[in-house]
Amino acid sequence: MRFQVPQFIDIEDKIFGPFTFKQFIYIAGGAGICFVIYNSLPFFIAVLLIIPVGVFAGALAFYKVNNQPFINVVESYIGYAFQSKLYIWKKAPKKKETKKELIAPVSTIPKLSGSRLKDIAWSLDVLDITKKDQQ
Repeated sequence: MRFQVPQFIDIEDKIFGPFTFKQFIYIAGGAGICFVIYNSLPFFIAVLLIIPVGVFAGALAFYKVNNQPFINVVESYIGYAFQSKLYIWKKAPKKKETKKELIAPVSTIPKLSGSRLKDIAWSLDVLDITKKDQQ
């Protein structure tokens, strides 16, 4: 028993002459808006507004970006423009200190109490152990 497998399911049917239903709606809507602008405004101002509306309606009907309809681009732009944004950046790593930076001249070494001196000696011991582990 053989079954027929539908083909070309991603192609829309041409309903209004050479136009699909969506293309017809975009063109008819753009033409209607242009007609209202032409009748309600002086000619010079109307022409300045009719041209962008006509181009936008034509782009919605026929223009494709990366094989996707132009309406998807417009929808993505509007979603991006009006949603809240979260900015994340990566902190730059701190420079590793060398021994030259750690050694200070004798005249600038402050006087240390006994407990503070023990803390510094312990941290230096830990620093030496971690360096040996890395090698």
